[in-house]
Amino acid sequence: MKPQRLKIESIATQSFSARCDSLPDINNNWHYHSESELIYFKKGRGTQFIGDSVKRFEDGDIVLLDGNLPHFWQYDPAYFIDKSANPIEVYVIHFSKNHLLDVLLNIPECSEISKAIERSKRGLSIKGETCERVGTIIQSITTANGFKRLILLLDALYETAICSDIEYLASFGFKVPLNNDAYHRLQLVYNYTITNYKKKISISEIADIAKVSPNSFCRFFKSQTGKHYSYFTNEVRIGHARKFLLDNKLNIKSICHECGFKNPVSFYKTFKIVTGFTPLVYQKMHHQ
Repeated sequence: MKPQRLKIESIATQSFSARCDSLPDINNNWHYHSESELIYFKKGRGTQFIGDSVKRFEDGDIVLLDGNLPHFWQYDPAYFIDKSANPIEVYVIHFSKNHLLDVLLNIPECSEISKAIERSKRGLSIKGETCERVGTIIQSITTANGFKRLILLLDALYETAICSDIEYLASFGFKVPLNNDAYHRLQLVYNYTITNYKKKISISEIADIAKVSPNSFCRFFKSQTGKHYSYFTNEVRIGHARKFLLDNKLNIKSICHECGFKNPVSFYKTFKIVTGFTPLVYQKMHHQ
């Protein structure tokens, strides 16, 4: 299985693509493409994997990604169990810098947009009041035509560029794999970890999945992501723990079990290392 490099379909009369998704299993794996992506989760929740970042995404979130940055949005199980009771409404825009913005990004008036796209090499999550404003513009793009469509895209990118409340997603040390072999190995590692995070995954086990020796795997994963595999595994587990804490349906002991931790002490310690908060403080803060 090779890493999935998606080819974004283009239309002769349009310089970029814009669509609205309503299903949870579209591009349901770790993938990349050469086009930049601006995505608005009007309705949809789950765990997002961008580069080496593992975080929750919620209704109203907006993310800007530069081309070739690997990503994957895993929707919560509820969206697969009862799609009618848990509707998805996600707006996705793909645009090519070379095709669409090659000239525009080099003029002074677009300098802010150019800087934002440069920063999006790590992935940008837009926060605060800007989300609602940009989300409305993104929705309008999917129904607009002609020149108005292009103006709306530039408007959305500009609002994103001047937003003061942003979060970088992939870590500074993350390197986009430069060849298909590295993409392939990382995809195998990510997919296996996402599926088996509840159990203890040994280095020899995951090295076998990546088809390298244990020593080679440790060097490979650290060189590609800037972090140790054990830390990444904990990020995946804590990503799921965040969901359970926000749902407020399970106690701490049950969350430990569901997320692969041996005991509450280990869970509390790891949660604070990854998020900077204790589980209860995180839960209270988000509910407020």
